[in-house]
Amino acid sequence: MSRNGKASAVIALCCTVAGAGLVGVGSVATAAADTVAVAGAQGRAHGGDVFTGTKKIKVDGKSVNVSCAGRPVRHQPVVVLLHGGGDSLETMAGIQQTLSEKNRVCSYDRLGAGASDQPDGPQSIKDSGKILTGVLDRVAGDAPVVLAGHSLGGLFAARYAPDHRDRVKGLVLMDATSPTQSADLINEVPASATGMAPELRDQTLAILKGDNPEKLVVPDGKVRSAGHIPVEVIKHGKQYLAAVPEYGQAMEDGWTKGQHKWLGVSSRSHLSVAKNSEHYIYVDQPELAVKAIQRVTAQVASHQA
Repeated sequence: MSRNGKASAVIALCCTVAGAGLVGVGSVATAAADTVAVAGAQGRAHGGDVFTGTKKIKVDGKSVNVSCAGRPVRHQPVVVLLHGGGDSLETMAGIQQTLSEKNRVCSYDRLGAGASDQPDGPQSIKDSGKILTGVLDRVAGDAPVVLAGHSLGGLFAARYAPDHRDRVKGLVLMDATSPTQSADLINEVPASATGMAPELRDQTLAILKGDNPEKLVVPDGKVRSAGHIPVEVIKHGKQYLAAVPEYGQAMEDGWTKGQHKWLGVSSRSHLSVAKNSEHYIYVDQPELAVKAIQRVTAQVASHQA
C-alpha cells in the first residue's frame, strides 16, 4: 500500500495525522480559503454577533478563530461546520461559501487546530464542547443551530447534540468517526496481525488516545439520543480500506456499521451513501454535502416558522 493510501486509511478511521500532508487536502484548503475574505459588516441578530469573514474571539480565556458568511434569515437556523481532526476551518471554506447564499454559516478552528490557541493539556469531548458552546453563544445567540461535521467533527457534533437539545436542532454527519472506533479496530485487526493493518490500527488508536494536534481524547461510547431532530448520516462510497491486505474489507465493513450506529442519535435519522466519494465527501461531492445540509436546515426552519 502506498504512503498516500496509508494516510487515507488513517484519515478514514479517525482523522488526519498531524503534519502528514499526504492526501492533497492542503491545496484544496488554500484555494477554498480565498473565498472567505474579511469584511467589516457588524451587527446583532438573535443575540449573535453578525460579521462576515474571519475574526478571533475569546472563549474561556482562549483565542478561537471563527469564520462566518451569509446573512441571518428569520426562522432559518445558523449552520455551523465542524472540521475533521488535523484539518481547520479552511478545508470547509468552499461549502461554507456555497451554503452562505441561502443561510448564515459559520465555522471555527478547535483548540490546537488552524489559527486557534493551543490547549493547555489533554482535552476531553466535554472540554472541547465548552469551546463550541462559547462559539455558538457568540455567532448564533438564541437562534437554532444545525451542526454539520466531518470525520472527527461529525463524532463531536453527535456527542454534543444530546446535551444541547435547546440549541442544536439538526445534524449532518459526513463520514463521522465511529462511536466505537477503538473497539472496532481491536476486533477487526487482532493482536497477531502483521503488516499494514496493525500499523493503521495502532496509529489510529494512538490518535484516539490524544496523540493528535488538538490533544483530544476520544473514548468509545454509546450513541445517545438528541431527540426527534432531523439528522443526515452520509457514508463514503468508494472503498479504499479494502486495499489493506487481509483485514481491509473487515475494516470497511466495521466503518459501515459505525455509520449505522449514528442513526441512533435521532428518531428522524437518514443514512445515504456518497457513491463517488472517499472520506472527504464535501470535497469529492460538494453538491451532495450542500444539499444534505440544506435539507436539514429547511426541516428545522419549517418547524421554527
